[in-house]
Amino acid sequence: MASSKPRAASAPAAAPALSLAIQYGQEEARLPRWRLRRWVAQALRAPELADVAGVALTLRLVGAAEGRRLNRDFRQRDYATNVLTFEYGADPAGVVGGDIVLCLPVLVSEARAQKKPFLHHAAHLVVHGVLHSLGYDHLNDRDARRMEALETRILAEMAIPDPYRVS
Repeated sequence: MASSKPRAASAPAAAPALSLAIQYGQEEARLPRWRLRRWVAQALRAPELADVAGVALTLRLVGAAEGRRLNRDFRQRDYATNVLTFEYGADPAGVVGGDIVLCLPVLVSEARAQKKPFLHHAAHLVVHGVLHSLGYDHLNDRDARRMEALETRILAEMAIPDPYRVS
């Protein structure tokens, strides 16, 4: 889990060791492995995550049927959602594990509706999923502000505008 100790924004951060498996339940040429790996690695460079020893993630890209089934089975919500994260905590060596599922048709639809570039929206949800896997959440206003601020800063480092700013 991420440390709650505040860190200086300018402090250099050594990214935790990363083991990343990428699975395509639905092929998506716009999201090649190198791009997904880059987004995950960028998220892990945040100074707030410096205390994380290592991260073992699986990132799965799925279609609407699989996204709906997973959301129904694990969250009791019978619709496909944009991102699901399954956080497994840290193993004895301190390596944090998690699974992140992106539902591509939902991402495409949301990006269009929000008039955002698809790649910006996809990057945001990858970062969002990574932070969830590390114990960040948005169940209350304080935690939501903290998580959104971190997401926004990580995305800014990739030249992606604040996804929460309404234009």
